[in-house]
Amino acid sequence: MERPYILHLFTPGSQMSPFDVNMAADAGYQVIAPYTGVTLEGVAALTQDAIFSRSPKGLARTAIFIGGRDALLAADMLEKAKRAMFAPFQVALMADPSGAYTTAAAMVACVEAALREHAGSTLAGRRVVVLGGTGPVGRIACVLAAQAGAQVALSSRTGIDAADAAARLTGERFGVTLEGVSGGDRAAVRASLETADVLLSCAAAGVQAVGAEDLAFARHLRVAADVNAVPPAGVAGVDVMDRGKPIAGMTGAVGIGALAIGNVKYQTQQQLLRRMHEAGTPQVISFREAFELARQILAAPAAA
Repeated sequence: MERPYILHLFTPGSQMSPFDVNMAADAGYQVIAPYTGVTLEGVAALTQDAIFSRSPKGLARTAIFIGGRDALLAADMLEKAKRAMFAPFQVALMADPSGAYTTAAAMVACVEAALREHAGSTLAGRRVVVLGGTGPVGRIACVLAAQAGAQVALSSRTGIDAADAAARLTGERFGVTLEGVSGGDRAAVRASLETADVLLSCAAAGVQAVGAEDLAFARHLRVAADVNAVPPAGVAGVDVMDRGKPIAGMTGAVGIGALAIGNVKYQTQQQLLRRMHEAGTPQVISFREAFELARQILAAPAAA
């Protein structure tokens, strides 16, 4: 009998995301086993239970997916699982808490592509403001933009103290420099927009982070990207389907909407899960691998 493809889903939360279960099934996994309430300290034991119970052929058909809602904790759990394994007892690993890694990867890759197409430049040296920067998507978008050479400002609607703390912790964890800025009121948001070349809106669904009046302060803006698919738009003038469409009333600025980003995110997560399923060798997949794949997807002729 052929050994089944098994995906073990670890989450510190009380339930696993149905989105991830569906994606795993569509990627070809036959047995999908969720484990809830998983702590950082419990990752190693669960991982070793998974690796010691199968032969090398079975291990090639075994993988671990780490979810949850905390971008930093997921990275630490991924590292714990990796360190718990040794040759030949190794399986594929992937982290994507709340889809944050693949969403952030798709968002930043879309912005990078839009800058190249509409401004003839990259993220290097650009001033990037990330609204909703304390959330999982916002934090990883900050890291990816900084790793691409941008000067990144992490904004929090709860004020400068929360922004500074998140910028410091996230920067230290991933080895980048991030600046905290306040997004606690309209004046603070407008002040950050005045210096922004790129705006990444990662605010909560159904919340308009930037109104039409606010955009008047974004005199240097080249690209605005929004991951909010729930009306109203997170950034006024950016429709969910926009992909490099000029923003009405702005000179030289284009918008990227939530569904345009979501399409790249979906392809990225699905292809990464299939990579684990089909590779036959252990893979370790985090947001860096997701970003490189998102870039490839956007560079493919079908995406042009």
